[in-house]
Amino acid sequence: MDYDRQCMSDRIRQVLTSRIFDGTLKAGDRLVELEIAREFDTSQTPVREALRELESLRLVDSVPYRGTRVREIREREMVEAYTVRGALEQLAGELAAPRLLGNVIQIRESLTRIHEAAREGDIEAYARHNMDFHRAIVVASDNNVLIQSWDNLAFEARVRLHLRCRPEPHLADRAREHDPVVDALEAGDGLLAGQFLRAHAESCKKRWCETVVDAVAPAESEALDVQTLRASCLS
Repeated sequence: MDYDRQCMSDRIRQVLTSRIFDGTLKAGDRLVELEIAREFDTSQTPVREALRELESLRLVDSVPYRGTRVREIREREMVEAYTVRGALEQLAGELAAPRLLGNVIQIRESLTRIHEAAREGDIEAYARHNMDFHRAIVVASDNNVLIQSWDNLAFEARVRLHLRCRPEPHLADRAREHDPVVDALEAGDGLLAGQFLRAHAESCKKRWCETVVDAVAPAESEALDVQTLRASCLS
């Protein structure tokens, strides 16, 4: 029973997270426990658990007697998430390499799908296969704390947000950044694989920063935020 409830809670969290990042749920929108429970044909308990997780991820705000509302996803949060992702995946690559030595068939299949989605300009497919690729490496680290920390970043949804808000004109180039990661893992070189994964995350962060700073720089009222964002991007 507890297991079923946890599975439902995870499902609700994943769906709501995707809706927040893809814009279906906008900043300020209220999340009503009873309505969500009806949608998923469940009790309010797993809904409440899912909302608590979303609050811990800083995706929603809950105020007593006023309910739960979607938070605004700020630019700096995306930058910080990419920084954390780079650190986590560098460690994941180092830990996973011995286990993936000569055994990267699943990861190469995901890589092939990433390239196909990039050629077709299919953002949804790119985000999905990109998540499969990176999560397979993280799972291969065999470190549960690392896996949970990475999952909490919700990067499949973040990639969708990135590509939707900041169109990527060279998606095929971004896909090719994954190639040397697989080669290093196949060779069992964890240090090199980790370096490539960290560099890829930093490259994604840099592209996000460049488009964001260009977009907000003209607004004098946001000058301080821009300076803070520039500092975050350089850190």
